This record gives sequence, structure tokens and C-alpha cells, in this order.
Amino acid sequence: MKPLKPDQLRRMTLAELQKELDNLRTEQYRMRVRKTVGQFKDTDSMRQIRRNIARILTVINEKRREAGV
Repeated sequence: MKPLKPDQLRRMTLAELQKELDNLRTEQYRMRVRKTVGQFKDTDSMRQIRRNIARILTVINEKRREAGV
């Protein structure tokens, strides 16, 4: 998984960001399950997903602050 670029995220709408966030959280859940079962070895991708989730949440909060919501 590649890191998401902040510029790329800022061009997305709130709905697109929310959809991407849902996808990443689903993938994060699947990775946790595989890690627990012992089928998952690539822990770096878990870290990358966690950071991408944080990036998306940051951009969502920026957009909400700009809109005054």
C-alpha cells in the first residue's frame, strides 16, 4: 500500500473521502484478523493503512472547519 498524498486527498470531495476511509478501515480489519490467525506477515502495510486513515481524517476535519460545520 502506497501512502496517499495530501494534495490528492484535498482534491477529493467529502463523500469520496468517506468512501476511501470506509475502504481502508475494512482493509485494516481484515489485516488484523489475518494477523491474529497467523496468516499475515507484512506488518508494514498495517502501519501504512493506519497512517492513511489519519491523513484522510485530517483532511476531512480541515474541510469541515473551512465549511464552518
